[in-house]
Amino acid sequence: MFKGFTRLLHSPGEHLKSLLDSPESASDAPSPRIIPRSEHPVSRQQISEAALKVLYRLNGAGFDAYLVGGCIRDALLGKMPKDFDVATNATPEQVRDLFRNSRLIGRRFRIVHVRFGREVIEVTTFRGKPQDEHGDHIAHQSDDGLLLRDNVWGNIEEDALRRDFTVNALYYNIADFTIHDFANGARDIESRTLRLIGDPATRYREDPVRMLRAVRFAAKLDFTIEPATEAPMYDLAPLLLQIPPARLFDEVLKLFMSGHGLITFRLLSHYNLFGMLFPEAEEAMADAAWAEELIEQALANTDKRIAEDRPVTPAFLLAAFLWAPVVHRQAELEREGMPAVPALQTAAQQVVSRQLQHTSIPKRFGIPMREIWELQARLPMRRGKRAFQTREHPRFRAAFDLLMLREQAGEIPRGLGDWWESFQKGDDHEQRRLLQKVGSDPASQGDRRRKKRRKSRRANSE
Repeated sequence: MFKGFTRLLHSPGEHLKSLLDSPESASDAPSPRIIPRSEHPVSRQQISEAALKVLYRLNGAGFDAYLVGGCIRDALLGKMPKDFDVATNATPEQVRDLFRNSRLIGRRFRIVHVRFGREVIEVTTFRGKPQDEHGDHIAHQSDDGLLLRDNVWGNIEEDALRRDFTVNALYYNIADFTIHDFANGARDIESRTLRLIGDPATRYREDPVRMLRAVRFAAKLDFTIEPATEAPMYDLAPLLLQIPPARLFDEVLKLFMSGHGLITFRLLSHYNLFGMLFPEAEEAMADAAWAEELIEQALANTDKRIAEDRPVTPAFLLAAFLWAPVVHRQAELEREGMPAVPALQTAAQQVVSRQLQHTSIPKRFGIPMREIWELQARLPMRRGKRAFQTREHPRFRAAFDLLMLREQAGEIPRGLGDWWESFQKGDDHEQRRLLQKVGSDPASQGDRRRKKRRKSRRANSE
């Protein structure tokens, strides 16, 4: 960080205290600390051309326009911002009229997406206090305090009060390149502290997803959640059950597909949040030590792939998260007399059906996930042409990766994974040698037993 910026962080300031005291009116809202361009490192060179176009067009039309939130936070941390959010005093309809390449989205929070090719700039109108009424714009809350709709427009000071964390209440003014810091966010960035604005319990009740955001930011930014912010999370975790499954699935992607999945998982478990997202996986981890080891190794591998800029898919992680519940249910069905493969298929259907009550799973992920599971029953069956047929399956590689995780976690003995590793890499001669040896492998005896049963049934029918 710039020397002047670091020095400014340690200058006196009382506006955070007044923020946390929840002012009753806009006139009580704290004045921001203005950080001049000479004392902060944020440059227009770090801002995308699309975001600059939005800022300058709004400014040119007579509206205030600020970059806000994560892009400023990341720039102050020395990271290159990726996503750019704009806050303005223009209403959503006024923003839409300025940009033909835009559309209004959302009912709970009305925002405008301005699209430039593949890049989308999110534009929000300054929000006021949820209990205020301005014309027809009224904020609605449930009896539990959940904010159902928040389309009350206000000014920048009120908008700062509606931000979740202090480090996200930083506004970059395109008019003079200053940063307006309403909540000592710059100081918290310097100390790597994550702090909610306002009373934490109230803010979590307004939107329980803020608990997930706290964990995500702490993991992603390597920040410490300050004591008052973390204290209510343990008891308020069940509030996540009020959130629509589709929204929670979006949060799951953000939590685990950002390259910090392992630490995120551990933090979620620490705050009793993981079980609200994946209750059957949580129960399975309590019953079998290998279940947690499998999930942790899957997340570690995914983090490594993301760091290496290699492709990852949510389908594989979901398959890993829910594999132990499938195994448990399959065993129950087999004890009731159902054959192994139908038991696996039925268990998969039942586990997914129950999971959908907590997080949605789009078909583009749900179908591959089930195929990965079903291939676990085919991988031991390698006689004849089966090994070649299995290897050609579109989900073979993901299924093989899950098999290796199962062995590493201690669910099943090692050996089958090594065989498939050699089979994939071997030439024709090596593959024939491996197939000749498979007859003496106990893991392949299921092929022989099934053939004998089929022959027996045909003989009896004759």
